[in-house]
Amino acid sequence: MKLWQKENTSVSELIEKFTVGRDKEFDTLLAKYDVQGSIAHVTMLGEVGLMTKEESIKAIEALKGIAKEIAEGKFSIGEDVEDVHSQVEFLLTERIGETGKKIHSGRSRNDQVAVDIKLYLKAEVVNIKDEVKQLFDLLIEQSEKLKDKLLPGYTHLQIAMPSSFGLWFGAYAESLLDDLEVLAAAYHVANKNPLGSGAGYGSSFPLNRTLTTQLLNFSTLNYNSVYAQMSRGKTEKIVSIGLSSIAATLSKLSMDCCLYLNQNFGFISFPSELTTGSSIMPHKKNPDVFELIRAKCNRIQSIPNELTLLVNNLPSGYHRDLQLTKEILFPAIEELKACLQLARLMLSNIEIKDNILADEKYKYLFSVEAVNELVNKGIPFREAYQQVGNQIEKGEFNFDFSKGLHHTHEGSIGNLQNEEIQKLMEVVVQKFN
Repeated sequence: MKLWQKENTSVSELIEKFTVGRDKEFDTLLAKYDVQGSIAHVTMLGEVGLMTKEESIKAIEALKGIAKEIAEGKFSIGEDVEDVHSQVEFLLTERIGETGKKIHSGRSRNDQVAVDIKLYLKAEVVNIKDEVKQLFDLLIEQSEKLKDKLLPGYTHLQIAMPSSFGLWFGAYAESLLDDLEVLAAAYHVANKNPLGSGAGYGSSFPLNRTLTTQLLNFSTLNYNSVYAQMSRGKTEKIVSIGLSSIAATLSKLSMDCCLYLNQNFGFISFPSELTTGSSIMPHKKNPDVFELIRAKCNRIQSIPNELTLLVNNLPSGYHRDLQLTKEILFPAIEELKACLQLARLMLSNIEIKDNILADEKYKYLFSVEAVNELVNKGIPFREAYQQVGNQIEKGEFNFDFSKGLHHTHEGSIGNLQNEEIQKLMEVVVQKFN
C-alpha cells in the first residue's frame, strides 16, 4: 500500500518499476535528512496545535530512535515500500500507532524531497569544501618547499619562459580558491528552507516555517511556496556548477602530471606502488590515477549540462522529471570526493627531478631574460628584442642562468604571494559557516 494509494486501486507492476527507477538506491543517502526534517516538522506541529505536545514529544522520541538505526546502518527501505519518506512514516506508525499518521499534516512528499535534498547537499558541499581545503593546504606546502626548483613554462605546448614548481603548485592552489568561491555561492542557495511549501502552493494550516528553518539550521527560507518547489532541480544544477569548477582544476592538474611524468618531459616521478605497469612492456610506469581523475572530472563537468537538459523546459510546479536529478548528481559528488583524496595522495608522494633546465633543449627559455637584461642597460625593448632574435636565428644565443633569476613582482617565481593566497582562502572558507 502506497501513502497516496486509495482503497480498491492498484498500480501496474511495470508502471511501478519504471516510476520508482533507482530512487531507493539514492534514498538511503537521504534517510538521516528525512528524519531530521520530520523531527523539525513534528516539533512545529506541536507548537501550532496540529499535534498535542504529548503526541509531538512521543513522535520525536520515536524518530530519534529511527535516526539512531540509520546511523548504525540498520535502516533499509522495504521491498513493498515506495521510498524513504514512506519507510520512515510506516516505521513511526508501527511504533507509536495512530499518532504517526499525523506527521504528514501540512506537508507533501514534494516538500520532503526538497528539504531532504537541500540538507544532503548542504552537508556534502561542506564535505567537499573540507577535501578541497586539504588539497589546497598540500599545494601551498609543496609550493613553498619546492619554490627553488625550476621547470620550463610552456605556451602553445612550446618552450616559453622559466617557471618553478613553487609557481606551478601555487597556481593550482589559487585555482581551488576561486573554485571554492563558486561552491560557496552554491552553498548559500542550498542553505534555504523549502519545508512548508506543501505541493508547491502552501497550506491552509497555520504552519510556522520560521521555526522549522531555525530547527534545521537553514540560514533563511525559500519564502515563496511556488519558488520553493521551483528550486528543485535549480539547486542541484547550481551545486553541480560548483563541483564542475573544482573538477576542471583537477582535470587540468592531472593532465599536467601525465605530461610531466612522460619520458619526453621527465620532470616528475612517483613511487612504483602509486603507478601501474604494462602486461608486455616491463619498463612502463603509467599515470593511471591521474588519467582516471582527468576522465572522471571531465565527466563531472558535463553534469550542469545534463541537469540543464533535464529541467530546462519544465513549467512551474512539481514534475516527476526531477526525480532523476539524484541519479545524475549524487554519484558525481562521491566521485569528486574520491578524486580529491587521490590527488592529495599522489601529490604528497611526488618526486621532482633536479636541474631540469640545464638540458640544452631549454636554452631558449631564457630569451626573455636576455632581452630584459639589455633593457635594464638602457636599450629600448623593441631593439633589444631584435638583437636577441637575431642571435637565436644565427645560432649564437647563449645565456648563463646559473647566476640566478630575479623575478620579484607579486606572483612571480621569486615572490609567490602564498601567504596572501592563504588569507583569501580563509575568507572563502568562512562563507560556509
